[in-house]
Amino acid sequence: MVNHRLEKLRSIMKTKAVDSMIVTNPFNMNYLANFKGADGDGCLVVTKNKLYLVTDSRYQEEMESKNIPDLNLKITRNYYEAAAKIVKNSSDKIAFENSIDFSRYQLLNTLMPNQLVAFDNEIERLRDTKDSDEINSIRKACKLTSEAYEAVLNYVQVGMTEKDIELMIYDWMIKHGAQKPSFDTIVASGVRSSLPHGDATDKKIKNGELVTIDFGFYYNDYTSDMTRTFAVGNPGKELIDAYSVVLSAQDKMIKAMHDDASGKLVDAAARDYIEAHGYGNYYGHGGGHSIGLDIHETPILNPSCKDRIYNNYVLTAEPGIYLPGKGGIRIEDDILVTENGPEILTSAPKDLIVL
Repeated sequence: MVNHRLEKLRSIMKTKAVDSMIVTNPFNMNYLANFKGADGDGCLVVTKNKLYLVTDSRYQEEMESKNIPDLNLKITRNYYEAAAKIVKNSSDKIAFENSIDFSRYQLLNTLMPNQLVAFDNEIERLRDTKDSDEINSIRKACKLTSEAYEAVLNYVQVGMTEKDIELMIYDWMIKHGAQKPSFDTIVASGVRSSLPHGDATDKKIKNGELVTIDFGFYYNDYTSDMTRTFAVGNPGKELIDAYSVVLSAQDKMIKAMHDDASGKLVDAAARDYIEAHGYGNYYGHGGGHSIGLDIHETPILNPSCKDRIYNNYVLTAEPGIYLPGKGGIRIEDDILVTENGPEILTSAPKDLIVL
């Protein structure tokens, strides 16, 4: 069976006149070779016609059982020394991911002096376009996340803490077949909801407060990312009006997500609307990002984005308004770009729910 992902990478290597590549990013290693070790647990060596996984004995039995075509295992604790030996006699130029830490670069440069060529997110850009299996996994992750939100709405009561909600989401995830959380769950209530990344605390939910929850689940190694803001009791006209602006802004942003759209203009669709309604100073983060094996993949949608988006990208749309001392709103969905327009993969309700 042909590994089309590898073939695409080799095509890039050929274009850039590179003989081999050392891959150390764990998400890229999973993408290319179905290796799920942690960062620092090995590396891949991609040559013109061979693929090597250099790792240690902890992963030997697992990787052998996967029967990955044309994958050559090298079992050692000296990952990079072994990689250097593989490419020593066959490679004049050796690519590496320029996102690696400096100490790792120094080691590679010592082992392969005057041979290294930096690749700027080349594999990450291959990962931007999702195949049908990847989309199905993300779709399932989004379904589980949406169902968990419905369970949250049936659970929350005045007097419980933000941490109670975080724990409930984690417990629901374990019981319903998700793999793991996408990231540390955000739960921020009342005035704390104006904190875009407010970790859950022991603060108790009070009547009349907004509650923002931002969470996601992994399923089959692919992630989801969803934010919802709801109210426990009447939060007041000012926050209700701000919610309406965010909801309309997100709708405009989603409608702008089509094949070959400018990431900068997709972000602007929501940002300009929020600014036109007087909240420009209260929206300080990016409008969205791609998701997949990692929770934050390229492109990142913000005012300085130079990338375009294409069919089979999966991106978040997550505008927000944050009013210090009063409260905040963020609404986030996962969107599949298709030839027929944007498809919202997140099915949880978005109209303001008052419990």
